[in-house]
Amino acid sequence: MTAREVLKQCFGYDSFRNGQAELISHILNGQDVFGIMPTGAGKSVCYQLPALMMRGMTIVISPLISLMIDQVSALRANGIPAACLHSMMDGDACKDVLRRVYNREIKILYTAPERLETPSLRRIAEEVPISMVTVDEVHCVSQWGQDFRPGYLKIPDFISCLPRRPVLSVFTATATKEVADDVRNLLHLRQPFCLTTGFNRENLYFAVQRPRDKFQALLDFLKQHPGKTGIIYCISRRLVEQVTEELCLAGIPAVRYHAGLTDEERQRNQNDFIYDKVRLIVATNAFGMGIDKPDVSFVIHYNMPKNLESYYQEAGRAGRDGSPANCILFYDGGDIRINQFLIDNSGENPQIDQKTRELLRQKDKQRLRIMQKYCTDDACLRHYMLSYFGDTAPAVCGNCSFCQTNCEQKDITLETQKIISCIYHLQEKNLSFDAKSLTQILRGSKAKKYQEYHFSDSLSTYGIMKEIPETQCLEIIRFLISHSLLSEKENLLYVNRKSALFLKEKQKLSMPVKKISFPAESSQQKDKNTGTDEKLFGLLDQCRNTVAQKEHLPPYIVFTDMTLRDMCRKLPVSDMAFLSVSGVGRVKLEKYGDAFMNVIRNYTAQTRKD
Repeated sequence: MTAREVLKQCFGYDSFRNGQAELISHILNGQDVFGIMPTGAGKSVCYQLPALMMRGMTIVISPLISLMIDQVSALRANGIPAACLHSMMDGDACKDVLRRVYNREIKILYTAPERLETPSLRRIAEEVPISMVTVDEVHCVSQWGQDFRPGYLKIPDFISCLPRRPVLSVFTATATKEVADDVRNLLHLRQPFCLTTGFNRENLYFAVQRPRDKFQALLDFLKQHPGKTGIIYCISRRLVEQVTEELCLAGIPAVRYHAGLTDEERQRNQNDFIYDKVRLIVATNAFGMGIDKPDVSFVIHYNMPKNLESYYQEAGRAGRDGSPANCILFYDGGDIRINQFLIDNSGENPQIDQKTRELLRQKDKQRLRIMQKYCTDDACLRHYMLSYFGDTAPAVCGNCSFCQTNCEQKDITLETQKIISCIYHLQEKNLSFDAKSLTQILRGSKAKKYQEYHFSDSLSTYGIMKEIPETQCLEIIRFLISHSLLSEKENLLYVNRKSALFLKEKQKLSMPVKKISFPAESSQQKDKNTGTDEKLFGLLDQCRNTVAQKEHLPPYIVFTDMTLRDMCRKLPVSDMAFLSVSGVGRVKLEKYGDAFMNVIRNYTAQTRKD
């Protein structure tokens, strides 16, 4: 089978997301890869799919037990032979996994980095063919990253002890250039194919608020979003306890999660959240990294985190299914003092010397200042965040608290037509330029380097935007790049299929620009799940819950909300039609198809009668 056929049959999707096909192709060609992709962009498919097509077994190194369990459950639900080895398993369970590994019954094995030195993993390395080693959350390998984990430094030794070096694929959602360089060096990646698909999550609305009473602000938000699933992050165990108790007293069910609870309560509360028994969980930042729950519609930070990497990762728990979601941060000056205290009193790592320890502390303080600037700057929040990660971003995004308060939509249809036409005519001459140079051409620059091309005589679009200020012209170009209306390769600009369609179909386009005067109140992004029959969705949701309880699975492992909404649109009542639903593969059709199609048949029959 081809990679696309495996994608449909095993995962239920008809097409790859941005970057997936390229990463998978290079893995299957035997090349190391390094993928930097935002949370919810489909990183796991990039290594799970080629793992199924390769001859041997793939070992996935993952930092959290909950993440392993969640991934394995999802794979098994799709009929994929996967397992994990972790410290919470009893002896019999470990033996059963090892037996299946040696019998070649497992294609994907998850484990923690600390287990790589155990006799059981060493024996697997010697006796079982390993086609690929995947490192998830690979930023943990760098001591300059926000989540440095010494166990990740054991990975190169493990790979070197294998009889044959496998393909090494590594992934993360958060990596600055410094951390990415560190990853490549520490893991000894061999001429890796590196791909950053971008950090922008367009479906997320970002906001910073400075409420006088944080808890009242929280209550107001929850009243405006009844029945929605959300995570509330607090900076300390004490605050987790306080907020959870006050929510329950206010009649809003919530559970708590922090390191001070017993293992049993933490697991119980996490399961209640995952299995939709409770919609709200209040937690310290120890929670969420291993949670793949796609229907989280908001993440509220009760306090400012200590760095932008952590905030991006934690906020990224929202909207993993692509639905609009809110990421709200409550900020006050006290958050800085608390974070400063936590940095100054962080646990000592015995594996690093005093000089390095002090350098790391100074790095943490620098990250804290960057985080504070995010909360206090008078600028677009998304632009600030994406720029920090080295990503292209327009000056205003239109979907954050700053932009929705201080920006308005401006029609840029004519400007877009001029820019695309200019690049098209330049490509006809086998010429391409970067954004700044293109801006100068559009504005009719008299610079010597352009006179040599005789643009004034041979290029009809030369000087066509001379009335537009250079900064504004650059902002429009960056906006077009961020919305894929222009392609950028090695800083040079090109038209693409989307550019051609824009001109051919005479589309309209607007972009947010700063207002001259500002209103006092910001607005929230509204749910855009229009066109869904909510009554049918509710019936399908009930069916999903029944199936999930019977199989002891979280509901989203059976089908995500996005898959149920696609069922509502397509109304499939045959096997072939059901397979056309996004997220439905052959195994899920056989296991769940009849139950869900019966709901649709009965509903459509009743609707016709009514």
